[in-house]
Amino acid sequence: MHPVSNHEEHQGTRRDFIYYATAGAGAVVTGAAVWPLVNQMNPSADVQALASIRVDISAIEVGTQLTVLWQGKPVFIRARTEDEIAAAREVDLGSLPDQSAENANLAADADASDANRALSEDGKWLVQMGVCTHLGCVPLGESGDFGGWYCPCHGSHYDTAGRIRKGPAPRNLDIPVAAFIDETTIQLG
Repeated sequence: MHPVSNHEEHQGTRRDFIYYATAGAGAVVTGAAVWPLVNQMNPSADVQALASIRVDISAIEVGTQLTVLWQGKPVFIRARTEDEIAAAREVDLGSLPDQSAENANLAADADASDANRALSEDGKWLVQMGVCTHLGCVPLGESGDFGGWYCPCHGSHYDTAGRIRKGPAPRNLDIPVAAFIDETTIQLG
């Protein structure tokens, strides 16, 4: 065994530094090349802008609804009458084909009571996706056997709380994430 001179120790340290510097530079170059590929998978600005919208409901009169487009799908915002609220609250939950609230604002196990489907505590405001849960058609409002929505494509009948009552649709109309910003503005998303 030969004793290691200071000169050889110095060369070994320098060699190690060159290896580390090269590996570090390679990692930076690889990251710079990969970042655009990863970044292109992020949603575009127009998609991010539609992730959340605010809707002015001040012009909606009791007994009418406004349909807005959100994330490429219709959303029904209805100011229900006292009769519509009463009819929705009188329904025996055991008679419903889908006993789940289908409300993105509540836990998945919430029942389909009218209180769990309406946006406001008084039951006046109902906000739901305007897409039939059978095959994605758009139901007609204030029609059908239960006075709510009717999908003429395959005959699904929804009540005044948007719950499926008759026909091939397997689920209630979905309730999107929604909240009041103030008395006349609802935010979707």
